[in-house]
Amino acid sequence: MNENMGSAKALFNRYLGSKSAMYRGGDYEVYKSCGISDETEQEWFKELIDRTIAELSIRDWGAITSLVMISSVYKDSLSVEKAAAFAARNIKSADSMVRLIFGEQLVELIRVNKVVLTRDSLFEASRTALQTLENVIAEQLILDPGHELAQFQVKDKRALNQRAGKSIEALKELIN
Repeated sequence: MNENMGSAKALFNRYLGSKSAMYRGGDYEVYKSCGISDETEQEWFKELIDRTIAELSIRDWGAITSLVMISSVYKDSLSVEKAAAFAARNIKSADSMVRLIFGEQLVELIRVNKVVLTRDSLFEASRTALQTLENVIAEQLILDPGHELAQFQVKDKRALNQRAGKSIEALKELIN
């Protein structure tokens, strides 16, 4: 990979493929001057999604949030399917805050990618998001060190449940 291509790819990854974010960051002209083809960008998006999916964790929500940001630029049903599969297998082991935010972000990921999802994928991902959010409401409050409620403008279990309830309502609107 030549130097221009390498620097363009570094910018692409840093801004999660968002040209508007590159523009706001003052790097769009540099990126544009590299003359990256649409085909190359499509490959980079796929690599970025694969790498981000591999970073999904029950300890935090950074990767799922990144997938939502990537999906605002590049729609991909595979990101929804893999994030939902990860949640179905692993998220019950996470603390309450991670489950809540993961559930909220999964709903947002579904919303952003709805146009490219098959009916089955939509319902399967929605079912997983619903179960995740219902578990937040049904189970007792558990927080890992460093995940304090006040950091997230949540004062108690009731407020946590209300946020989960709002996401469940948004999910219902999404699938109707």
